[in-house]
Amino acid sequence: MAISERLELSGAPGSPYTRKMLGVLRYRHIPHSVFWGRTNIPDTYPVPKVTLLPTFYFPDGEDGALVPVTDSTPIIRRLESEQDGRSVIPTDPVLKFLNDLIEDYADEWLTKAMFHFRWAHEADWRNAAPLLVYWNSNTVDDETAKQFADQFAKRQIDRLYVVGSNDVTAATIEASYTRLLEILDSLIQRQGFVLGARPSSADFALFGQLTQLAVVEPTSAAITTQISHRIRAWVDVMEDLSGLMPDEDDWFSADMAREALSPLLSEIGRTYAPAMIANAKAIEAGESVFETEIDGRPWTQPVFKYQAKCLQWLRDDHAALSDNERGSVDALLSGTGCDALFE
Repeated sequence: MAISERLELSGAPGSPYTRKMLGVLRYRHIPHSVFWGRTNIPDTYPVPKVTLLPTFYFPDGEDGALVPVTDSTPIIRRLESEQDGRSVIPTDPVLKFLNDLIEDYADEWLTKAMFHFRWAHEADWRNAAPLLVYWNSNTVDDETAKQFADQFAKRQIDRLYVVGSNDVTAATIEASYTRLLEILDSLIQRQGFVLGARPSSADFALFGQLTQLAVVEPTSAAITTQISHRIRAWVDVMEDLSGLMPDEDDWFSADMAREALSPLLSEIGRTYAPAMIANAKAIEAGESVFETEIDGRPWTQPVFKYQAKCLQWLRDDHAALSDNERGSVDALLSGTGCDALFE
C-alpha cells in the first residue's frame, strides 16, 4: 500500500514542526510538495481554523475537496496507515510507547527551549525576526521587511510568558537544553538514533526542534557546538534520510532500551513530567495558570489545554497496553520521574 497522490503542505523553514514532517516524508519516500510561506499558498486552498505550521491539505472533504490538517503527531500516524514500509513507529508495543513519550517531550517541552532562545535574548530575536519575514517572502522590500520584523519580534517577545519563559525560569530552560545535548550525544553514539539504528518519530520530533536550536538561534547554536559537534552534525543528516535502508532488527531490544534510554527518560521526568502534570491538574480545577516546581525552581505559566490532551492520550495508550507490556513500561519508567505521569 502506497500513497498515490502527491501530498501538499504549507510550512516555513523556521517552523520546527514543518522540519519534523519534511524529515518524515523524505525518509518514508512519500511524494510531497511544499508551499513555503503563506504568500505562496493557492488562493483556492482552505484556511485552517487555527493557522499552524505545517498545514497539510488532505482530500477529505465532499467530492475530494481539500481539508486543512495541522497536528504533526496524528498526521504521522495517519501516514503510517496509508503507506507501508519505512515505518517511524516501532512495532514492539513497549518501544512504541517510549517513542510516543519521547516524541511528546520534544513537541511539548523542547519547544519551550526553542521559543525561549529565539525571543528571550536580543542577539537571537534580532537574528530570527528578519529571517521569519524573508522565509515568508524573499521579494519584500527592506523597509517593509524591517517593519514586519519589528512588529513580529515585539509580539513574540510579549508572548514569552505563554511557554513559561521569564527571568525566573530561564535558568531551568537553558540548563535542561544543555543536559539534553549531553544525553543525546551519548545516546546517538550507540547506533545513530534514539531507539536504535533506524529513525523513529521521536527522532524526527527532536530533530525538528534542533533545526532551530542547533542552527538558527545564535545563543543555543553556540551551546550546541560547544557541547556536541555530533548532535550538530546529526541535525544535518536527519534532514534527508531517504537513502537509509532500515531493517526491523534495527530497533532496540527491551534490554538495550532499558540501558540506553534511562538518562533521557530521567531528563523527561525532571522537566516535562512535572509541567504536564501541573498543567493538567490546573485545567481540571478550572484554573487559568499553573504553578509548580521544575528542577528545584519555581515555574508559573498559563495553562495549555492542548498539552492536557497530549497527556491524556499518553495515559490512554498506557492503559491500553497488556498487563505484561504495561509492567515492562512501568519498570523502564520507575525512578525516572516519568512514572508520575501514569499514577
